[in-house]
Amino acid sequence: MKHTMFCISLLGITIAAGCAGSSKPVIDPAGVDMEQYNADLAECEQIAEQVDQKAGEGAAGGAVVGGLIGAITGNTARGAGVGAVAGGAKGVGSTNKERSRVVKNCLRNRGYQILN
Repeated sequence: MKHTMFCISLLGITIAAGCAGSSKPVIDPAGVDMEQYNADLAECEQIAEQVDQKAGEGAAGGAVVGGLIGAITGNTARGAGVGAVAGGAKGVGSTNKERSRVVKNCLRNRGYQILN
């Protein structure tokens, strides 16, 4: 049972990360040098990588909360594991959303019109 719950949780995190991370900025291409845009996009994505630490913070926070809940219910290790998985999922989702926002703001600051 423990293994099944872990696998289901891991699958949920993977799907959430894949969906949240697939959103590329859509720009108005009128008058845009696409070669320069691709270089700017690469630089903005590199800047956005600084956001990655949030996923780890979410997992750590979830493990603490889960451990406390587990202590109350008598199963600290399981509570911490479930909390870490839930916190990790939340962290991954918020990290991808924040990374996307950083990329879009970076491109706006470089003069591109972002449509999404």
